[in-house]
Amino acid sequence: MVASLVYIVIQLMEEDDMSVAVSVRIPPALARRLDAIARESERSRSFVIQKALEAYLEDYADLQIALDRLRDTTDPVVSGAELRKAIGL
Repeated sequence: MVASLVYIVIQLMEEDDMSVAVSVRIPPALARRLDAIARESERSRSFVIQKALEAYLEDYADLQIALDRLRDTTDPVVSGAELRKAIGL
């Protein structure tokens, strides 16, 4: 069985206040959850999607930084005990 998808077009604001339309297809269950959050927060679908995307991209950037540091053999590994001692705990 193939699940149907909901087609959503959102507009994202760029730094120069120009918006860019982005089209996505999401499962109906996810669209219902999106609509529920939009109703509860009295915001538009676009607003909720934009904030979720911003949070995801920030988390992804943090993950990439952590992975880069983990792979960097010149970056020293500090134990929990060393960290507590360094910050005076």
